Amino acid sequence: MKIETALTRLLGIDLPIVQAGMSWASSNAALPLAVSKAGGLGVIGAGPMRPDDLAKAIDDVRAGTDRPFAVNLPLYRKGASEIIDLLIDKRISIVVASQGGTKQYLDRFKAIGTTCIHVVASVEHAQKAIDSGVDAVVAVGGEAGGHPPPSLVATQVLVRAIVRSGCKVPVIASGGFADGAGLAAALALGAGGANFGTRFIATPEANVTDAYKQAVLAAGIGDTRTVGREIGMIRTLHNEFTDDMERLEASGAALDQRKVMFSASTLKDAAFDGNVARGKLEAGQSVGLVDDIVPAGELVRRIAEEYVDAVRGLPLPA
Repeated sequence: MKIETALTRLLGIDLPIVQAGMSWASSNAALPLAVSKAGGLGVIGAGPMRPDDLAKAIDDVRAGTDRPFAVNLPLYRKGASEIIDLLIDKRISIVVASQGGTKQYLDRFKAIGTTCIHVVASVEHAQKAIDSGVDAVVAVGGEAGGHPPPSLVATQVLVRAIVRSGCKVPVIASGGFADGAGLAAALALGAGGANFGTRFIATPEANVTDAYKQAVLAAGIGDTRTVGREIGMIRTLHNEFTDDMERLEASGAALDQRKVMFSASTLKDAAFDGNVARGKLEAGQSVGLVDDIVPAGELVRRIAEEYVDAVRGLPLPA
């Protein structure tokens, strides 16, 4: 099946389904490989990866498919410049950059023909990225897991505002998407595709503990919390860590005290060590729409089929 949009034409993929670059969950070859083989865009999450591990994951995906895939580069990570050097040496064809400005990487990647996608959280950020020369943007709304915008503006509103601002590059809508109906909604807003993050955590290929996956399956749409304002706000599943953070925030605790509590918990604690009580269980509000563990390639095909059903079910004007 093919669903053609400006984004699929830009990236050379069959389906406007993008697997979000998630630290730990997609910090491997298996998940992005499965997604790309199924016609979507698989994304290696380079955030926590050592250079040698990242290089191997890139080689393994290339060995498994000739379809396009990307690497997500959080620009704030330790050793970001070294990772940029590695990606250029590997001549990566698509990079998704987040948590930083375009000056740090854009010219160097453009010089080797890399397609550059930048993650944004406002109309202003989108315009700056587009003016700098990026090829597409990921618009992250308030429903998203991980790092939603501090404003918590909903994805539907943010994406529509960016599209209406005269955006001349494809927009990838991110935050709140778990199925084909969501993909249809994203395209109806004017996006060229949708980013699916939390949904791909519930796959065998996701590089997180079974405890994390089971927490995702058990959660409802109201079971996420946003904590860490003024520190680096995240959206995560409700647990002992979020309870403690919310108590501190509600009490007006000093910033330094909140920083200590916030940094004492990590995503690695939950994703790698299985500490779902005290770790950062990053997930979006779409977690409540996730109710089974499905192989990633099958999930891509399912989303595409659900999209067709959703579009066919829309009422036409009389």
